[in-house]
Amino acid sequence: MGTIISSIATAALVCCLAYLLLLLARELKGYVAQGQQHVLERQMLGARIAQVSEPLTKLASKPNEGAWAGVRKFVLEGKVLECESICSFYLKPHDGKPLPQFLPGQYLTFLFNIPGQPRATTRCYSLSDSPNHPDYYRITVKRIPPPRDQPDAPPGLSSSFVHHTLQAGDIIDVKAPSGHFYLDVEHHGPVVLIGGGIGVTPMISMLNYITEVGSTRETHFFYGVRNSAEHVMSDWLRAKANEHENVHLHVCYSDPLEDDEEGEDYQHQERVSVELFKRVLPSNNYDFCICGPAPMMDSVTADLKKWGVPDSKVHFEAFGPASVKRVAKKPAGESAVSLAVTFTRTGKTVAWDGSSASLLEFAEENDIPMDSGCRAGNCGTCVTAIRSGDIEYMSEPGSSVESGSCLACISIPKTALSIDA
Repeated sequence: MGTIISSIATAALVCCLAYLLLLLARELKGYVAQGQQHVLERQMLGARIAQVSEPLTKLASKPNEGAWAGVRKFVLEGKVLECESICSFYLKPHDGKPLPQFLPGQYLTFLFNIPGQPRATTRCYSLSDSPNHPDYYRITVKRIPPPRDQPDAPPGLSSSFVHHTLQAGDIIDVKAPSGHFYLDVEHHGPVVLIGGGIGVTPMISMLNYITEVGSTRETHFFYGVRNSAEHVMSDWLRAKANEHENVHLHVCYSDPLEDDEEGEDYQHQERVSVELFKRVLPSNNYDFCICGPAPMMDSVTADLKKWGVPDSKVHFEAFGPASVKRVAKKPAGESAVSLAVTFTRTGKTVAWDGSSASLLEFAEENDIPMDSGCRAGNCGTCVTAIRSGDIEYMSEPGSSVESGSCLACISIPKTALSIDA
């Protein structure tokens, strides 16, 4: 009898073990299938990113391919007020043909026919949307008020014209997208996007590209303004951070309004700085893209260097004569070398002593007229033929320059020089 009971118990145990093994096999099969599904999803995502990025990757290797020469007519389709004194402008090609893609972070150059001005006024404005829209371009422009210490001075010429004079249906002359400051679309490593004030616009283009192609690259978005009155696209930025786990939003208000709520409107009551990066980033192993007011860019780029971030990982946009410039400084105590600069068209030869910021400013200081626009090497308006001698660039030109010519706004003489001005 005992033998029978023992046999039954053994059989029952075997059945239980068999059932448990069956359940385990099913579970493992499910995990394998789930793992295969995740691999498939990652492969599909990678294929999608590659498919969208492929044209941009080709464009990065040949930045001017597909762009139009000279100016092209665009129609202002509409304006959208983003916040106090900042407005987005939607532009469509007048000929109705598709638009070439651009690299996220690049800009457009405009030739505005402003009443009362003797010639067209040239200005550069960053594109503020992703390149995945072949039917329109968007820029976002701040109306520049008079300087705080000169309240009676006139406001910004071109920004006032764009805000107050241009209306839907107006036609504008535009040069093709350009610039060497853009998101590396071939790289999928972690990136820090840093925008100060209206300098946030190229960062918005980069962020929109990252999220639209479904990239999972770790992205930290730092944005510094005084308060909500100057906060561009606040709802859109919050939505991007909420919808994408890889996007981390860090809005900094330096002077919040009474109604501004920390944690809702902004995350940090301070200015954008490397000290803040050290507190919220796990390391300094990122690519840093920066655009903003000159003081912010100066301090951030200098402090990133002190933090051990290599120059190859720091990318910035320069607009205007006060923007960041990387120039090799002369050794302490080295005296300035006097170089003769001849302006052949004007018939003047003037001694360069190194005190001027650029050839353009040197010419203006000596009453020699030269055309100019952005004054940061981006628009190409100040391109000047070199008759003899060599120049040195203070920063990398954002506009293509033919051999034998230079951009006067970002160049200085390296030897005795003769230019066609």
